[in-house]
Amino acid sequence: QVQLVESGGGEVQAGGSLRLSCAASGSIFRVNAMGWHRQAPGKERELVTSITSSGSTNYADSVKGRFTISRDNAKNTMYLQMNNLKPEDTAVYYCNYVVQATWWSNWGDYWGQGTQVTVSS
Repeated sequence: QVQLVESGGGEVQAGGSLRLSCAASGSIFRVNAMGWHRQAPGKERELVTSITSSGSTNYADSVKGRFTISRDNAKNTMYLQMNNLKPEDTAVYYCNYVVQATWWSNWGDYWGQGTQVTVSS
């Protein structure tokens, strides 16, 4: 099994910054893509940003220029640096890994428990 543990959420004022972390543990043979998603109250979960095994990144238009995704392959940890936060960034943020647990396993989709980010105006 693969476990993802998120940390770094909290409450900040508009214009502030937060850094989220997502650490993976358990049976991990290879990690493919990783991503951060968020879900605001009353809205569907949306992809915020993703990063491939080769380091290629993708960002939602709403966060381009403000958020930066990165990964530390040695630590199986992913980060999301969020700058110039806006009230509309308020949501529960979830990390997601696509992992092959063993060399004979299929790729699996794993999710963190979610961490609340609240941005006040």
